[in-house]
Amino acid sequence: MLAALVLAAAAGAVAVGGFAPFGLFPLPFLCLAVLFHLLSRTAGARDGFLVGLAWGFGYFMAGVSWLYVALNRYGGMPAPMAGVAIALFCGYLALYPALVGALWSALRRRRVAQDALLAAALWSAFELARGFLLTGFPWLSIGYSQVPPSPLAGYAPVVGVYGVGFLLALCAAMLALAPWRRAAPGLAIGLVSVILAGGGYLRGEAWTTPVGTPLTVSLIQTNIEQSLKWRADLQRQWLQVNLDLVREHPARLVVLPETAIPMLAEQLPRNYLATLGDAVGGIDGDLVFGVFVREPDGAIHNAAVSLGAGPTQRYAKDHLVPFGEYSPPMFGWFYDWARIPMSDQTPGGADQPPMRFDDQRIAVNICYEDLFGSEIARAARQATILLNLSNLAWYGDSLAQPQHLQIARMRALETGRPMLRSTNTGMTAAVLPDGRVASVLPAFERGALRVEVQGHAGETPYMRWGDRGVGLAIALAGLAGLIGRRRA
Repeated sequence: MLAALVLAAAAGAVAVGGFAPFGLFPLPFLCLAVLFHLLSRTAGARDGFLVGLAWGFGYFMAGVSWLYVALNRYGGMPAPMAGVAIALFCGYLALYPALVGALWSALRRRRVAQDALLAAALWSAFELARGFLLTGFPWLSIGYSQVPPSPLAGYAPVVGVYGVGFLLALCAAMLALAPWRRAAPGLAIGLVSVILAGGGYLRGEAWTTPVGTPLTVSLIQTNIEQSLKWRADLQRQWLQVNLDLVREHPARLVVLPETAIPMLAEQLPRNYLATLGDAVGGIDGDLVFGVFVREPDGAIHNAAVSLGAGPTQRYAKDHLVPFGEYSPPMFGWFYDWARIPMSDQTPGGADQPPMRFDDQRIAVNICYEDLFGSEIARAARQATILLNLSNLAWYGDSLAQPQHLQIARMRALETGRPMLRSTNTGMTAAVLPDGRVASVLPAFERGALRVEVQGHAGETPYMRWGDRGVGLAIALAGLAGLIGRRRA
């Protein structure tokens, strides 16, 4: 059993190579096949739980342990406590594949096709659960590894990231379970061939069409070190950096990243906002920038605000990060160990209208919000362009930046919309509606990415039914996997 647990943990860790920046998209398929092969040899639910737990712990420790940087280097949490916190968090995340292992080991029919359906349904159901429970943490959902050039990327505008994950898990289970004799190999090879070949013909732009006049956009990357960003004695310097970059990179729309202004708008020097507005309004342009705003009732929002030639518009972040932007109930003790500025925020509310610039409508989302496909798809119905403002300086030079860009690529695929990204330290980029990256700035460099972006209108199938429809399909697949008598 020990050898199986070690192999499972190693396979989970290796699966992370399928995600950015490595991009070896067949790896998650092969590593999931290893998991299902090991589970097929377990004696029951208990052993299945342990094998799934080991695979999940290896997967998340390799894939999201960059959270340690935020807790220790920038949050001030002592190294031992930060290490324990990350291990516990990854242990919690590993419970999802552990439950897949336990349930599949207990319920499987010992029939290849049915067991493969059940395995894929359980895997996807628990990924969906991870994306919603406790406000959700869908980072490293396995479907994100299948952006172009993976042929499975073509299914994203139809079934979204969880549906892509289902197809990936189904192929992996068939590979692991097919007894390679008689007709079973043909069944497995046929299924894998259909999915991998057919997926290549479904692209996001097949469901949407260009609309309106393209916008010229300057996406600014300020590259301000996180440990310096909040120092009171340096704030005027950062304000000048923002102003200089806006003046140096004119466009119809100029974008500064999340919390580009690291203070409440009401605390800004007199006339600073007017000066920013004049810098773009004088050339008939507009600026969108990240700043904290306080409502009359005291509520603080992480917001994106526009200034310039057009009327002022605002978007307030709605899906907040637990522990980083608000404290869940009974977790006040966490802030005795970690020092995180502006960690008592208020959600902005669902269904905020897009910002309008000429004949384009831009749905803004802030940092972590683009992990939630259904929320982005809902906003995209009214919009022609998606725009993400982020600050991943919290996580240093880690896997967080390329993984987050990969998530943005999936959102573009799902909605058939271009996705623009303006970030503090990276990765500032323009993503096409087919999920390909049109251009990207090098990380940890100050500058701007100037692009011409064409808006798109129309609805992909995923935009119509979202994760609920995908969840229903997954449930039906799971039921199909349970029907019939167990083979001895």
